[in-house]
Amino acid sequence: MYHRRMELDDDICYRAVTSRDARFDGRFFTAVRTTGIYCRPVCPAVTPRRKNVAFYACAAAAEQAGYRPCKRCRPEASPGTPAWLGTSATVSRAVRCIAEGALDDGSVDDLAARLGLGPRQLTRLCERHLGTTPVRLAQTRRVHFARGLVEHSSLSMTQVALAAGFGSLRRFNTLMKATYGCAPRELRRRNPPVPGATTDTPLATLACRLPYRPPYDWPQLARFLRGRAIPGVEVADDGRYARTLALPGGRAGFLQVTPGAGDWLDLELDLPDLTGAIALVARVRRMFDCGADPAAIAEHLSRDAALRPLLRRRPGLRLPSAFDPFELGVRAIVGQQVTVKAATTVTGRVAARCGRALEQPRGALTHLFPTPAALAAADLGGLGLTTTRAQTLRTFAQAVADGTLQLDTPLGPDEFAARMTALPGIGPWTAGYVALRAFGEPDAFPLGDLGLKHALPGVDLAQSSEAWSPWRGYAALHLWAGLED
Repeated sequence: MYHRRMELDDDICYRAVTSRDARFDGRFFTAVRTTGIYCRPVCPAVTPRRKNVAFYACAAAAEQAGYRPCKRCRPEASPGTPAWLGTSATVSRAVRCIAEGALDDGSVDDLAARLGLGPRQLTRLCERHLGTTPVRLAQTRRVHFARGLVEHSSLSMTQVALAAGFGSLRRFNTLMKATYGCAPRELRRRNPPVPGATTDTPLATLACRLPYRPPYDWPQLARFLRGRAIPGVEVADDGRYARTLALPGGRAGFLQVTPGAGDWLDLELDLPDLTGAIALVARVRRMFDCGADPAAIAEHLSRDAALRPLLRRRPGLRLPSAFDPFELGVRAIVGQQVTVKAATTVTGRVAARCGRALEQPRGALTHLFPTPAALAAADLGGLGLTTTRAQTLRTFAQAVADGTLQLDTPLGPDEFAARMTALPGIGPWTAGYVALRAFGEPDAFPLGDLGLKHALPGVDLAQSSEAWSPWRGYAALHLWAGLED
C-alpha cells in the first residue's frame, strides 16, 4: 500500500473500499468526484464506481483538493493516519510536532527551524509525501477535533474554538463552514450532544475517544504502566490509568484513560479551562500509541525467529510513552543500575519532597511532579540516591530549566542522545531509554540494557537489532514482556 513516497496503489485501495476492510481504516481516504465528498474505506455508503474516485494519503490532502468529509463515516473519527509509514523521517517528526500543537502558537518557520531545514523545504517535503502543506495539516486537525466537541459536548462555541486551538471565533466559524458546508451551530442542531464535556464544576471535564487499529494489548500496557506508576502522581491498574497534570501557570489538572467498548480508548480530562485541550489529547494519543499499525510492525519483526513467538503471544503490543518527557528523564536517571521497583519507589520520594502537594487530591493522586527548576534547587539527601546520582539529577534538571537541553527529538533520537549524553553521569542506556519512552521513538533501542541481554543471551544486540529497524523499540518491548513470562 505505502511506498517510500506515500504513493497509493489505486487498485489495492479500491479493493479495500469494496470489501470495507477495517485494516485500511485511516490509512487512506477515498474522494468521490461526482459528489465532492471524501470517505473512510469502511464507509457504509454505496461503493462508488472505480472511475469516479481518487485516493489521498491523509484527510488534509483530500480537503486541500476541495473535497468535504462524509457525514456518515466521519473521517475525523478514524484512527490517526500513520503518516510516518513510508515517509521521510523529517516528515514523520513534522507530523508529530503538528499533532502536538507546534503550529497552534508557532509558525511554519519556527517548526522548520526545529527540524533543521527551511520553511520552503519543509512545505515541499510535506507536499511530496503527504500531498498537503503543514498549515493545512494543522488546520484539518483543529477542525476535526472541533467537530467532535460540537457534536458530543454541551460546550459553547467559544469554548469549542479555544479547546481546538483556534485563535478567534471568527476563524473557527469560517473554517468549519468551509469544511462541512454549514455553520457549527447547524452541526449541533443536526446532532444533539450527549454528555461529553461540562463546565459546571471548578474543573472543566472533557471526554473523548482515542481510536486505534486493532489488535491492542491493553492488559500488557496496563501491567507495564502499573509497575512504573510514580506514587502520588500516577495510578494504574487493569482497568484504568490516571495521573495529575502540571499545567502552565502552576495550574493542576487530571486525566484518566480506560479501555473503550470498541476499537478506542476513553479519555477524560479535568482541566481549569479547556484552552488548547487539543494538544493534551494529542499527547495522550502518543502516550498510549494509538497511531501504531500493529500489522505492519508484526510483519517486519516476525522475520526474526527469536521474536516470532513473542509477537504471536502478544499481538497489538503498544509502546507506552510518557506524558511528560522531563518526568521520564528523571525516572530513567533514578533507574540506572537498579530494579524497576526500586526506581519507582525512589522517584515517588522525589515527587513527594520536591513536587507540589494538591490542595484537593483525588484518592492516591496527591502531588504534581516537580518542575525542572524546583528539582535543580532541591535537597535530594535521604531519598535513597547515591551522591553521584543526585548530582546527575540536579545537573539534568538545571539543563532543562535553563534551556541548555531541549527535551524533544525533531532531529532524531541519535541527535537527542548526543545532546543528553553530553551531560555528566548520563550514558547511552539512559539516553536511549528516554528517547524510547519519553518521545515514543519507534526505532530507539536502549543498548546495554540488562533485561535485553538476559532475553537474548549470547546475541550481539547491536548487530541483531539493525535488522529490526525501524521498529527496534517494539522489539525491545516484546523482549521485556517475554522476561516477565
